[in-house]
Amino acid sequence: MDFRKGLFFLLGVFLSLPAQAQNYPNKPVRVIISFTPGSSTDIVGRIVMQKVAEYWGQPVIAENRGGAGGSIGSREVATSSPDGYTLLVNSTAHAVNPAIYAKLPYDTLKDFIEISPLAIQPNVLVVNATSPYKTVADLVNAAKAKPGAINFGHAGVGSGTHLSTERFIAAAAIKVELVPFKGTPEVITALMSNSIDCYWAPISAALSAIKGGKLRALAVSTTKRNPTLPDVPTLADGGLKNADSALWFGVWAPAGTPQDIIQKISADTRKALADPGVKEKLHALGNDTMDMSPAEFAKFVRDEIVIYQNVITAAGIKPQ
Repeated sequence: MDFRKGLFFLLGVFLSLPAQAQNYPNKPVRVIISFTPGSSTDIVGRIVMQKVAEYWGQPVIAENRGGAGGSIGSREVATSSPDGYTLLVNSTAHAVNPAIYAKLPYDTLKDFIEISPLAIQPNVLVVNATSPYKTVADLVNAAKAKPGAINFGHAGVGSGTHLSTERFIAAAAIKVELVPFKGTPEVITALMSNSIDCYWAPISAALSAIKGGKLRALAVSTTKRNPTLPDVPTLADGGLKNADSALWFGVWAPAGTPQDIIQKISADTRKALADPGVKEKLHALGNDTMDMSPAEFAKFVRDEIVIYQNVITAAGIKPQ
């Protein structure tokens, strides 16, 4: 009798597992966004998760935890309950941080489960509209004439904007001063007040200022021109090779989150990314949507970790 009771108990547990996803979510879901309000990570994450919230019929509460190249927000999610009610939206920085920081407050590979990528976009090299630099060649020539005199802002060590800057510096063979900020909005504010000279800004965060005539775009960081800024050249157009870099975004959950919940979040996120309204909003900001299963995204992230380890080593960046 005890054996039969035990068997029925185990069978009941097994059959109840899929019900976790069937009932998920039955309360609000927190989404920790690893960069500041108005950053590209914030903009893309909110657009997609707002649509996901419509499918769920539950609030999705976005909370910004910027700083330390996105690792502050990542740490909060890594230590959260693995029940699907705390998720992470992060950027390329998630794959960069293992090489940038000598000791992270989490294990990038062990403490998270990949759910879905969201979108990918170029960074755009911007200067103040009153800047004397009209082209990439102008900027490079000035930097070579006075090494260290020109400064570049970036959104934190290890951020996509930092790595775009490092790749540009290496390709152009120039010496500049790097000025870290907490996030993209702070860098753009400094650039618009002429407190800094240049910034490799995420296109979605700088687009309105570019089109509004407050910032001047010199180049995009991808191999092809972007449809939202068709007149802005690539770095290759300006004569620089091997400086291309893109910024991507994704969603993670804490390790230990049930697989059926991971699969549900993934399916609903991919559904949101295929929605015409969501695609239109993202494309208008210079993004291309991405579509991968959790396993495909996990492989993508691990490949990116290796790529950026090589980039950082080649740039001579010392882990902090």
